Amino acid sequence: MPIVAQSTETTDWVSRFADEVIEESERRAPGKPVVVASGLSPSGPIHLGNLREVMTPHLVADEIRRRGYEVRHLISWDDYDRYRKVPEGIPGVDKTWAEHIGKPLTSVPAPHGSAHPNWSEHFKAAMVEALGEMGVEFDGISQTAQYTSGVYRAQILHAMRHRADIDAVLDQYRTKQKAGGAVKKTQKAVDAAEVEAAEGSGAAGEDDGSSGTAGYFPYKPYCGNCEKDLTTVTSYDDDTTELTYSCGACGFSETVRLNEFNRGKLVWKVDWPMRWAYEGVVFEPSGVDHSSPGSSFQVGGQIVGIFGGQQPIGPMYAFVGISGMAKMSSSRGGVPTPADALKIMEPQLLRWLYARRRPNQSFKIAFDQEIQRLYDEWDRLDGKVGDGSALPGDVAGHARAVGTAAGPLPRTPRPMPYRTLASVADITAGHADQALRILSELDPEQPLDSLDAVRPRFDKAEAWINTQVPADQRTIVRAEPDTELLKSLDDQGRESLRLLLDGLAANWSLDGLTHLVYGVPKVQAGFSADATPKELPAEIKAAQRSFFALLYHLLVGRDTGPRLPTLLLAVGQERVRLLLAA
Repeated sequence: MPIVAQSTETTDWVSRFADEVIEESERRAPGKPVVVASGLSPSGPIHLGNLREVMTPHLVADEIRRRGYEVRHLISWDDYDRYRKVPEGIPGVDKTWAEHIGKPLTSVPAPHGSAHPNWSEHFKAAMVEALGEMGVEFDGISQTAQYTSGVYRAQILHAMRHRADIDAVLDQYRTKQKAGGAVKKTQKAVDAAEVEAAEGSGAAGEDDGSSGTAGYFPYKPYCGNCEKDLTTVTSYDDDTTELTYSCGACGFSETVRLNEFNRGKLVWKVDWPMRWAYEGVVFEPSGVDHSSPGSSFQVGGQIVGIFGGQQPIGPMYAFVGISGMAKMSSSRGGVPTPADALKIMEPQLLRWLYARRRPNQSFKIAFDQEIQRLYDEWDRLDGKVGDGSALPGDVAGHARAVGTAAGPLPRTPRPMPYRTLASVADITAGHADQALRILSELDPEQPLDSLDAVRPRFDKAEAWINTQVPADQRTIVRAEPDTELLKSLDDQGRESLRLLLDGLAANWSLDGLTHLVYGVPKVQAGFSADATPKELPAEIKAAQRSFFALLYHLLVGRDTGPRLPTLLLAVGQERVRLLLAA
C-alpha cells in the first residue's frame, strides 16, 4: 500500500512520524502489520509521566490505522522485573513488603484489600481501565508469561552463546579514563540515574549482567528457594546448557539445564533489544534517561544486531510535570496517575495535552486552578474547528483528541464551560436538583431537562472541587446578612446594591447578570451600562473591582469566589435580596 502523502503545511509531529514509520516498516517487512511498542513496569502507581510512553506510539499507530494500514501497538508489561523498593504512601502496604525485594513483581503480594492476585496486577488494572477510557487500543504482553512459558528460550540460549559479543558491546560503556585522568561516569551511575528518572516506566536500571571468575553472563535466574534475583551464575556449559548458580540472599545453589529452565530473565540491557528483534518493533519512544551514552536505548541499538534485529525509530520524550496536586500528593506518595486525571477531566482533554506537544517538549497537566484555563483553551479550539477558523495543525491535534481510527470518543452533549460547572458544583455541594436549577437558568431560552446533558463534564468538575480544592477555599453562602457591613456602607455603596437589586428580575440569566454586575459601576459614574472599555476612564475598572469585592463579602464572606453571575444564579433571587438589602 503506498504511503499517503502529507502536505508539509498541514502535517503535525504525529503525521511526520507516521510517514517515517510506514516507510521503515515497508522496507523491513513489506505487507506485514506495522509494529509499535511501549513498555511499562507495574512496580507501583503508573503515573502521568509514564503515560507518555504509551500515548506517543498510540497517536502514531492511530494515524497509521487512519490511513488504512494494519498496526499492532504492543504494551510490554515488565511484570517479571525485580521488586526494587517499597513505594511510600500506598494504602494497604507497610514495611513488611520489604521482605519481597528482589522477587518478580508477579510474586509480590498485592496491597491489603486489593481484589487482584499480586502486586503487578493490582497496579496494571488501573492503567488498563484508564487506557480503555482514553480509547487506546493495544496488545498487552506479560513478560512473566513470556519468560515462564519458555517463549524466549531460544533467545536466552542465543544470548548465552554470544555472551562474549554482548560483553564487548557493554564494555565500551563501562568505566573508562578520560584524557588527563578524569573518570567518566560509570555504568552503575548511568543505571542509577535511569532508576531515579524512570521509576515504573519500564526503564528498569538493572546492572548489565554478572561478571565473575566464571566470566560474563547476561542472564539472571530467580532463586528456586527464596524467589529473589540476588543470584550469581557460577558456571555454564554451552553444549549441555547446564547452568549453576548460587543465591546471595539465602545461600541456595542448584544446577539446571537452561534449555528447559524458565525461572529467570535476560538483564535489561539485553532483554530490551532482544524483544525489538523478536517482535519486529519499528517504533518505540524512550525517556530522557535513555538518551545518555551507555543508557539502555543507546546500548540496545548495538546489541539488537546480535539477535538479528534492528533498532526501532525511537524519539526521546520529555518529562510531564504536574501543576498542583492538592491532597493527592500526600495520600498517594507520588505523582498522579492517568486514573486520577480522568476523575477530573474528560479523556479528550487528556489526549489533547499529549497530542499537541512534540515528544521532546515537556508540559504540565493541571490539577489546580489552571485546569479551568486549559478547558477554556480547549473549548475555544473546539469552536474554531467547528466554524472552520482553526489552523491545520490545531485541527489535527483536535481530531486526535476527540477520537481514534475506531471512531469518536463519547463526549458531553452540551459542554458548558468547566469553570461554570465547577462553580455550580462548589456552591451546591452535591445537591443535584439545585445544580440543575442553576444550570437551567444560565440560558433560560435553552433550559436543561437533565444533568445528563452536561455529563460527564459536570461530574469531572464536581470531582475536581471535591478532591483538589482545599476546604478553606470552598464557597459557603452566608445564611444571614452581614448587618454590620451593610450599616457601614456609604451612599455610593448602598446605591450600587440598589441598582443591582433593581435589575435582577429583568437580567436573570448568565449573560444578563454579567451585563448587570459590570454595568452598575458604569452607571454610577455617569456612563451607559453598554459602554465599552475604550469609552471608559481607567478608574472604572477600580470601581468594578471594589463593587465585586463588596458583593463577595456580602454573599460568601470573602474577597473572591466563583464568577459573580454564576454565584448570583446559584444563590437565587430571593436569597440575594435578603443578603444585599441595605
